Amino acid sequence: MIRVLVAEDHTIVREGIKQLIGLARDLTVVGEASNGEQLMETLRHTPCEVVLLDISMPGVNGLEAIPRIRALSEPPAVLVLSMHDEAQMAARALKIGAAGYATKDSDPALLLTAIRKVAAGGRYIDPELADRMVFEVGLTDSRPPHSLLSEREFSVFERLVRGEGVNEIAQQLSVSSKTVSTHKARLMQKLNLHSVADLVKYAVEHKLV
Repeated sequence: MIRVLVAEDHTIVREGIKQLIGLARDLTVVGEASNGEQLMETLRHTPCEVVLLDISMPGVNGLEAIPRIRALSEPPAVLVLSMHDEAQMAARALKIGAAGYATKDSDPALLLTAIRKVAAGGRYIDPELADRMVFEVGLTDSRPPHSLLSEREFSVFERLVRGEGVNEIAQQLSVSSKTVSTHKARLMQKLNLHSVADLVKYAVEHKLV
């Protein structure tokens, strides 16, 4: 039996995933989490083979959680489940330790296949996304500016776009407001943008929200 922990902050989506997994005889949901902190706490006392991880959770987000999960003594495979069907996002997640990347509009049967594949030690990428990754990610000329952001800069970028302020972000990331302001300045420079409104527009245009 493959044990799955579902980390997703939207209750309706989480319940739907649990129902889907419940239909498979070889899969079972052993735990759930609605944010990154709750996920890490649950993993400490809930053994599992696969973490199904939403990339855009509040608090510690999916991208930040992946290295933490991989650092555990017996880390489960991480299958990212994202609303972003963006090649750069998938490449970023896989680079830092995810075993697979599926999108929320994937065929339900494919999601079950993906869980089985990463549980067995394999890798999985959404088929439509895989085609785009071959052409987009390897070609430096076509890489979007946000691919240049560090993991922490991207995390600050995501939070700014969600409407969080510098002090709020600092508290969530356990760093000083000055540090967040530095990350904000750097990411603005890399993206050649000048305001949070510009960031939001950029995120929408690149399907990052």
